[in-house]
Amino acid sequence: MPYFLIFTIVLVGSSGMIAQVLILRELLISFYGNELILGIILGNWVLAEGLGVFFTGRFIDRSRDPGRMFIIYNLLFSLFLPVSIYFSRGFKAYFGFSFGQAAGLPMVFLVSLLVVFLPAFIHGGLFGISPRVISLNTRKDPAIVLGRVYAWETIGTVIAGITLTYFLIPYLDSFRIVFMFSIINILACIFLTRITSHPRVRYPLVFVLLCCLSLFFLIKPGYLQEISLKKQWNIGKVLEYRNSVYGNIVVLERQGQITFFYNGIPLINLPHADITSSEEFAHLPLLFHENPKDILVMSAGPGGVINEILKHKVKRVDYTELDPLLIDMLNKYASGLTKEELTDPRVRVIGQDSLFFLKNNQNNYDIILIGLSKPSDLSSNRLFTREFFGLTQKHLNNGGIVGFCLPGSLTYLSRELRDLNYSILNALNKVYAFVRIIPGDLNLYLASDSADILKVQPADISNKLKQGNITTNILLPGYLNYRLDPDRVKWFKDSSFGATSRVNLDLAPFAVFEMLVFWNKQFSDWWALLLEAMGGLRLKYIFAFSILMTLILFYWFKSVRGAGLRSAVTYSMATSGFFGMLISLVLIFSFQVNYGYLYQALGMLISVFMAGIAVGSLLISSRLNRIKNSFKFFSGLEIGMILYSLFLAWFIAQGAAQKALCNYWTYLFLFFGGGLLCGLEFPLAGNLCLIKENNIGKAVGRLYFADLFGSWLAGIFTGVVFLPVLGLTETLLVAVILKLSSLVLLTSMKWGQNYFLRTNRIKK
Repeated sequence: MPYFLIFTIVLVGSSGMIAQVLILRELLISFYGNELILGIILGNWVLAEGLGVFFTGRFIDRSRDPGRMFIIYNLLFSLFLPVSIYFSRGFKAYFGFSFGQAAGLPMVFLVSLLVVFLPAFIHGGLFGISPRVISLNTRKDPAIVLGRVYAWETIGTVIAGITLTYFLIPYLDSFRIVFMFSIINILACIFLTRITSHPRVRYPLVFVLLCCLSLFFLIKPGYLQEISLKKQWNIGKVLEYRNSVYGNIVVLERQGQITFFYNGIPLINLPHADITSSEEFAHLPLLFHENPKDILVMSAGPGGVINEILKHKVKRVDYTELDPLLIDMLNKYASGLTKEELTDPRVRVIGQDSLFFLKNNQNNYDIILIGLSKPSDLSSNRLFTREFFGLTQKHLNNGGIVGFCLPGSLTYLSRELRDLNYSILNALNKVYAFVRIIPGDLNLYLASDSADILKVQPADISNKLKQGNITTNILLPGYLNYRLDPDRVKWFKDSSFGATSRVNLDLAPFAVFEMLVFWNKQFSDWWALLLEAMGGLRLKYIFAFSILMTLILFYWFKSVRGAGLRSAVTYSMATSGFFGMLISLVLIFSFQVNYGYLYQALGMLISVFMAGIAVGSLLISSRLNRIKNSFKFFSGLEIGMILYSLFLAWFIAQGAAQKALCNYWTYLFLFFGGGLLCGLEFPLAGNLCLIKENNIGKAVGRLYFADLFGSWLAGIFTGVVFLPVLGLTETLLVAVILKLSSLVLLTSMKWGQNYFLRTNRIKK
């Protein structure tokens, strides 16, 4: 294969990864998102890409000049990508959203589909065209070409994933990255004009290249960055916009108030913090303790909380934050109060993920405060599980207290708000002997193994404030009597009658699901009801549905004359796409549970998965002509995916109890193995579908669309329902059920085909 063709296919894979990751990041910021929103965006990308390869594959075989089509598609992709980035930041202005206004799931789905559709559709079309172009220029077997294209494109995604994570995102904004790759793509198109029957097409390409270079060096991508940020953050002045390997940080100034946004969510306000929440969260846990000296604050400490803690006679305050860059930004834009907080000799600022820090040190504390108040995604949920509370218990001194807040209400406790609180309260009760609840708009939870927290009265708190000469604005005797009124606790418990008995766990984050229902109910009752119904999902229902679906597909495939086996192979590719996406999400989440929110490591793990796909495709493509029975090999891979899912379920369950089983290299092996199984199967599927040179585009379109459609379904349902409702181990059993379904259909269609052939021979 000519080297410039290989480079072009690798570039197609790299460009797709760059586009996907950048758009995901931008929309996540705009939607104040979590894994649910990421699943929808990723699912829409996969769906649009599948449609692109499917429809392009329908007519590419009839094209007289596929090389020219490839160039046109590549050019359109390079031009539309900056437009999508710009629209992902400014869509709220066009749809009439006010700043800070969130969107319901229907709007998230619609906007994300509009943003990703053109670049994803065109990128899918490029994959549909690529095998045809290479087949015509190399005269190689179409099935071998298909596997190699799949492999080289995947290698491109691996290279882009590593480059983007370690070298581009930390130093360049999205528009600079996009312009760089657009210029490289246009240069590649100019080289590709040698394979088209219309070589004069290079002249307009040179003109487009000169225009892009002019924009890059004269107008500069920084201008687009500036105007897009003004449209996105239209209520103030953007002082800083930074990307790290962990997330996005925006520092916004408005009327003298500076707000730090992390992935689009306001985290810290300077110099004026929320006095009520800061004083309650900082003082009450310390005042419930007899003599607090050593304090740990996990997230959102500066701007008020640490200042209030330092009013007590504490010896040490350890403050942990997820992203070290956020601490750098706090130091850069710190107010007088924040400077005093962070430079106080009693305060130690630790630039590590809170859970990772707690797992890897031996310090004990009198008070542990969790600054996050909403388990709205899988990463923050790690601080609200039974396993995490067990970890905090090991780091508390005798009589120590752990404190945190959850969303509440002073008037009405809805079902989802009730179950959100109780799934975490159930986890807390599994670990600590005594729990004190202080209900309000934010419910304050205090847990300890000492019964002393149940004995504290408002008068005791007032006396401690006086004795310690601690000045506060709201913790006055009247307010304390109101806040700690026993009738309020009784109302909370009465309103929680019938609450869930489920326990929020690392491997079954039920609180995330209830948080999603609570969030979505603000925008769409219909969607909220649908999500509530999904909350009752059980594995036995999925198993029954799979049996029914298998029977329906069996009779459908059987009725398709001469194409039953091909239909079964296509269905197998859909379940393989589902398998690949599902195990990737499960492994990523399992890695988060065991190691913390380390995006650098996670980016490498994903790249290793893609490398497994590439190696599998290259291995099978180079030996395709020597495989005597493709069907047996393909069926063996189906069984391999079933066994892999069962092993992974066992491994994760064991790893939760025995941390020694979980290490970095083991995860690398698991990611690579899952990708290898997926990569081995795709070229065999093409061979089984009897790809010929005159219909390669149609076959590629059908198989690749099936693969991406399965991935889309897994992306939507795994993050939304399977992981939080079923848990990780049962989620893996969903993959087992689907792969059993495809294996049964494959076997039955092959048996039917052989029976038909034997019958015809007897008749003859």
